[in-house]
Amino acid sequence: MSTALLIIDVQEAMFAYPDMKLYDEEGVLERISSLLDKARLAGVPVIYIQHTEEEGGFVKGIPTWEISSRIAPQAGEKVIEKTTPDSFHLTGLQEELERLGVTELVICGMQTDYCVNATSRRAHSLGYSSVLVKDAHSTFDDNHLTGEEIVKQHNDALGSGIAALRSEQEVTFR
Repeated sequence: MSTALLIIDVQEAMFAYPDMKLYDEEGVLERISSLLDKARLAGVPVIYIQHTEEEGGFVKGIPTWEISSRIAPQAGEKVIEKTTPDSFHLTGLQEELERLGVTELVICGMQTDYCVNATSRRAHSLGYSSVLVKDAHSTFDDNHLTGEEIVKQHNDALGSGIAALRSEQEVTFR
């Protein structure tokens, strides 16, 4: 079984909202950075997903569209742009995974209730074995729930047959 680390939408825009902070923002970013270090050391492919929109903070080429400088891609690491929450929809992600022979995904990133959720579910539907790193994804508070509650709710839902749940410390790459 070949594994890839999938880092979803960890872009500067996520950290640029003056009145909104992601749940456990610094901790989540540190854990994603740790996953990235472990994957690189093990020679595991790293694939970045980069959300793109026609207006707002995710317009291609503006500073907030860029992958966070704290986990910037290195030469040879694939960046796949998307325009919907599902990282597979109308992108080359599946083709890239097939090219690499990947059958297992380790998933982390932003936002729990949008792109992480949609991508995890689609990966399951496509037959990938996935690990959702339960402490390495995040979102913002909404009108009804805190970001922490949303993360817990999605961990519970996705961990019930869609993806295996592991903490960052439990994730190892070979």
